[in-house]
Amino acid sequence: MECRAGCGACCIAPSISSPLPGMPLGKPAGVRCAHLDFRNLCELFGRPERPKVCSTFQADRMVCGNDHDEAVMLLTVLEDITAA
Repeated sequence: MECRAGCGACCIAPSISSPLPGMPLGKPAGVRCAHLDFRNLCELFGRPERPKVCSTFQADRMVCGNDHDEAVMLLTVLEDITAA
């Protein structure tokens, strides 16, 4: 599946444990990434400082659902399951 430009769910719902510019301790789950712009596009996309976990994420219907709201819900469930 192709990533839905402007969705941004993967930059909000999951935690990111690796440091990224402006977020040296990573990003907690449910917190909007500092690099997600007002259009829900990543300002680090294609740049070397983008965390590896972000650049290797692959959009998939199982985690992205059919729209932004479903993606946030699915990613939140996965975050909760893996945080235990």
